[in-house]
Amino acid sequence: MHSPTPSLDATARQILTFVLGGQTYGIDILRVQEIRGWSTVTKIPHAPAHVLGVLNLRGSIVPILDLRRRFALEHAEYTAVTVIIVTSIVTASGRRDFGVVVDGVSDVVDIDAAQIKPAPELGAHGGADYILGLLCIDERMVVLLDFDRLIGAELVQTADTTDSAASVDAA
Repeated sequence: MHSPTPSLDATARQILTFVLGGQTYGIDILRVQEIRGWSTVTKIPHAPAHVLGVLNLRGSIVPILDLRRRFALEHAEYTAVTVIIVTSIVTASGRRDFGVVVDGVSDVVDIDAAQIKPAPELGAHGGADYILGLLCIDERMVVLLDFDRLIGAELVQTADTTDSAASVDAA
């Protein structure tokens, strides 16, 4: 079962914007745990191609995925401006942290929820189910993502697999 989508109420909020393949995306800043520079991850066998592996962040095993691969964009080399945004998702099994690799972080912007336009109707396979909405900031279109829907279910499965592997390794 899918957790409730964050509400788009009529209150002010802050959005962290980031760039991926020349497009600007956003996530509610309250979901962001930390922003860190690119670092090598531990690969997990049989993980989906966009799941790069895991990092040990202060004792927690955190799945890391490449949003370029998830969105089927052209691969880009990781550089000094490539970052991992560590965020949390809410699923039926609870809250889980994960990281997404993006080309770079832009800024944090204050918005009024009334500025958010609904996601376009793109049909059953259009991918709009993980878009919370769209907004224009300084003449650029920002796509607000719902990470719970975008990667929640599959990352919980991957995290459960890595937790099981970590338990076996610790035994």
